[in-house]
Amino acid sequence: MLIQNHFNYTKINRETINGKRHYCLPDGSKVASVTTILDKTKSEESKAALQAWRNRVGHAKAQEITTEAAGTGTVMHKMLEEYCLGKPKLPGTNVVQQTAYPMAQQIIQNGLVHLDECWGVEIPIYFPGLYAGTTDGAGVWKKEPAIFDFKQTNKPKKREYIDDYFCQLAAYAAAHNEVHGTKIKTGVILMCSRACEYQEFVLEGAEFQKYTDEWWNRVEAYYKNN
Repeated sequence: MLIQNHFNYTKINRETINGKRHYCLPDGSKVASVTTILDKTKSEESKAALQAWRNRVGHAKAQEITTEAAGTGTVMHKMLEEYCLGKPKLPGTNVVQQTAYPMAQQIIQNGLVHLDECWGVEIPIYFPGLYAGTTDGAGVWKKEPAIFDFKQTNKPKKREYIDDYFCQLAAYAAAHNEVHGTKIKTGVILMCSRACEYQEFVLEGAEFQKYTDEWWNRVEAYYKNN
């Protein structure tokens, strides 16, 4: 697969301000990242569930699991990015690469096969004056313009537990539409567990609008308190 360069994606730099990730936009303004907004507006229930998990497994073990997952996810993302760029590679010999490679293959064989056109990967994206971030990719998914994100997980996820992932898709779609004049109303999460169990979550229709509304509510809540 080769990238179809329909849009001029401008690189935006990141910096940390008071411990929060911000992006420096082309006009010189600085805005919060999508992940910062989502993190700072989590529900009390979500915060309690995360803390309960840390208490249950122990803080040292929780940090170990989080760090290992992040490393595997980074390598898997890189493999998928290279595939979209038309230069897939074989895995290396270290444990992380050997774990990430079959996960990436599951996403390629079950998910990216439905990507009709790829506009870019690791796309810097922003909504002027409000937020910015980096989406894993954008393109045409089953004949519909879409934002897509790659996710790794230690075990399969239930749809009702990934609200923040859906808000993230809605945020990136709104920003892409605003800056590039697109009409994206579909988001896709391509996920694989460490046991190579593939999952696909498609956000569209009324559900897409629901999470778009939720995203804007959280943007408003963030700026009221920051």
